[in-house]
Amino acid sequence: AKECNGVKAPIDTSKPNPNEVEFDNLYLDMNGIIHPCTHPEDKPAPKNEDEMMVAIFEYIDRIFNIVRPRRLLYMAIDGVAPRAKMNQQRSRRFRASKEGMEAAEEKQKIRQEILAKGGILPPEEVKERFDSNCITPGTEFMDNLAKCLRYYIADRLNSDPGWKNLTVILSDASAPGEGEHKIMDYIRRQRAQPNHDPNTHHCLCGADADLIMLGLATHEPNFTIIREEFKPNKPKPCGLCNQMGHEVKDCQGLPREKQGKHDQFADSLPIAEQEFIFIRLCVLREYLERELTMASLPFTFDFERSVDDWVFMCFFVGNDFLPHLPSLEIREGAIDRLVNIYKNVVHKTGGYLTESGFVNLQRVQMIMLAVGEVEDSIFKKRKDDDDNFKRRQKEKRKRMKRDQPSFIPGGQFSPQALGNRSSPQAISNPRQAAFEMRMHDRQNSTTSSSPNTSLTSDGSPSLAGGIKRKAEDSDSEPEPEDNIRLWETGWKQRYYKNKFDVDASDEKFRRKVVQSYVEGLCWVLRYYYQGCASWNWYYPFHYAPFASDFEGIADMPSDFEKGSKPFKPLEQLMGVFPAASGNFLPPTWRKLMTDPESSIIDFYPEDFAIDLNGKKYAWQGVALLPFVDERRLRAALEEVYPDLTPEESRRNSLGGDVLFVGKHHPLCDFIVEQYKTKNAEPVDIPPELCHGMQGKLTLNENAVLPDQPVESPVPMLRDLAQNSAVSISFKDPQFDEDFVFKAIVLPGAKKPAPVLKPGDWEKTNNDGRPWRPQLGFNRDRKPVHLDQSAFRTLGHTMPRERAMPGMYANAVPLGTYGSPYARPLLSGQQQIPKLLSNLRPQESWRGPTPLFQQAPQRTAGAAPLLAWNRMLQSPNQYQPSQYQGLGGPMSYPQRPEDRMDRGRQV
Repeated sequence: AKECNGVKAPIDTSKPNPNEVEFDNLYLDMNGIIHPCTHPEDKPAPKNEDEMMVAIFEYIDRIFNIVRPRRLLYMAIDGVAPRAKMNQQRSRRFRASKEGMEAAEEKQKIRQEILAKGGILPPEEVKERFDSNCITPGTEFMDNLAKCLRYYIADRLNSDPGWKNLTVILSDASAPGEGEHKIMDYIRRQRAQPNHDPNTHHCLCGADADLIMLGLATHEPNFTIIREEFKPNKPKPCGLCNQMGHEVKDCQGLPREKQGKHDQFADSLPIAEQEFIFIRLCVLREYLERELTMASLPFTFDFERSVDDWVFMCFFVGNDFLPHLPSLEIREGAIDRLVNIYKNVVHKTGGYLTESGFVNLQRVQMIMLAVGEVEDSIFKKRKDDDDNFKRRQKEKRKRMKRDQPSFIPGGQFSPQALGNRSSPQAISNPRQAAFEMRMHDRQNSTTSSSPNTSLTSDGSPSLAGGIKRKAEDSDSEPEPEDNIRLWETGWKQRYYKNKFDVDASDEKFRRKVVQSYVEGLCWVLRYYYQGCASWNWYYPFHYAPFASDFEGIADMPSDFEKGSKPFKPLEQLMGVFPAASGNFLPPTWRKLMTDPESSIIDFYPEDFAIDLNGKKYAWQGVALLPFVDERRLRAALEEVYPDLTPEESRRNSLGGDVLFVGKHHPLCDFIVEQYKTKNAEPVDIPPELCHGMQGKLTLNENAVLPDQPVESPVPMLRDLAQNSAVSISFKDPQFDEDFVFKAIVLPGAKKPAPVLKPGDWEKTNNDGRPWRPQLGFNRDRKPVHLDQSAFRTLGHTMPRERAMPGMYANAVPLGTYGSPYARPLLSGQQQIPKLLSNLRPQESWRGPTPLFQQAPQRTAGAAPLLAWNRMLQSPNQYQPSQYQGLGGPMSYPQRPEDRMDRGRQV
């Protein structure tokens, strides 16, 4: 959105998409939106729940403005997850609670130490810590979020022209299933309908890597993922003093320096609007086709089947339901290794590993045993690589310690970062500052001259002897003890003894572990391609077996019990929450987590071990939590079920999806008619009214109805007095339990035009044209160009006697007309007036950034300014107001939306 006088002008999303592509359906994996909006890492957190809801609305608006779907918007919030996922959720929530409490204690301890030394810290905020564990189905927070999203959808359908003909489906936390899998289930079921458009362009918003696998598993030709652009090492303010540049553990309680001449930037963080990237799965499919195509196979090559096999092999390097195999680390190129083994072995297997989500275990066994043959060499290479990395790091630390300056001035003489938005402060009392620097230097030289002498608190030498060097000052970092030593002989025996507490010779136990893992592989693939095969199944161990243990798996059963049901929301809370998050549960349920006499008190340890399992950081380790026994849990809850209030019982029930349309939608009159006739029976959606979409509609008790006001659940937002939107319960098309969704490209689907450079380009390209890569969605997008008026402008403003044809693209604009701090000219370069500095390419520049887009720099030895600029110059006085680079005062960087402004021509 563009701002004018502090007011944002709304974007008309009914206009063509500025990315030059039109999307039909947009799917939002809402948990990837809820978390960064409720507890952001790179900006101040919302003060209360209302601000969180508004932040979520704004985030959805931002995604909608980019994607602009024309048929469907599907919002999916995580509901009750399958039991296999609950183990990971339990681990995450116990860790989050433990780490949050430890961080609060550490922060309080450092605060007291700093204040005791006379440091300066802002007063401690009396603010309740937001417990992100409340973002779980069954809590009041999630119930309120569903109400707020219903209001948001109704508001946009009434007021936003881009939503005019849109169908909106909200699957809130009461509908069971993970958000992304509810989306996939919808796509699968619509693909199986006769009226489905096989060329629908899907766009899925979410940051999880498994969304890429899920998108490939649909076999839809037009599938795009939009996600936040990851920018590492974003600056964060210190949690104690709110200053930038250091963490809590390094805080010294120093007074805050003025931010700007009048401290005008005191409360602002360097926040840029979040940028997004598209992942086009059709391009990934092209890469995979080149990677996986095999010649001379004993069976017909089918690219779609090989993609399914590739997705299946990626499960071995890690997923949300199974631990990865010890010998397969994704950062060590495990996927490439698996693909190479697959291409070597597939000639012997006689066919593909999978078919529509079902695994051929006999063929998988051949792949796994081939990995097992090289396991020993993998472990030895991992050790060698690790030792080499540590050696290089040690040498780097020594080099940095040797090369660092012996003294860096502080305070007002401290070095300033280039491009700092605040102007340098005037020097005050330089004699005193110079005296302090001399004293500091003398103290340093005294310390360094007598290394065996320590200093007392007042800075005088102490005769107590030398100070033992601290561990953090040493060249080597303390390493966690590794009892397994996978690189040494006997690694399998040590692994099973340490991790499972059994002897490796216990063949029966090893087979049990392998069978559970094989079941898991079959369950995960079925989950991705057919839906949840069992709500109750889970992998009952913390660690995976070795690839070499996968012998004799061909005859292992891979069927799952039918008719299993998901947990209820409050039951899942009892299964995944630590006792510290018990405040989200009813009082008598909470007591089961803390009462020493509780029959399930062992499910809620106050502390637990984390096994680093060969990793360096605690977050990479394995949380050794006891697995929840479902029977014991249900037996304990039977006694407290009668204590639920009606409101809690409502939150504990499973719900469904809700469909919304506006008054202009063809389906609107059909839905209104159902409410008028009070038809309680489910009715089929007429596919001709909804772009071929099918499903069942049922009257909703808390429906949004035309001509009835919609109350705002957020006090800062207005009620909808004049509403014309309508909502109704929606259910996906239903199929028999044994129905198999075919993993194929649908008949009539058009393959997108290829994007990669053809392998025979040089041979077939007779006229010698260079290959021009396609950037963006439109292969016919024209590069930036100047029209006739721009050439006339150049002719008028550039001195003819010094004009250099073809050089205007590299000419340098002045930072300020007349400022001595303006960017200097290199020999032979010409000036361009500032009216051309707004020129933007229609697509990203190829090669180096043109000079006219680069920020001004201060450099000595500049060429003389042109006469018509020299008149504006004040030779003896620096005028900050004139120092305007491309980005504004002090060359402060432009807003991303200005930088990305496309298609402007002069």
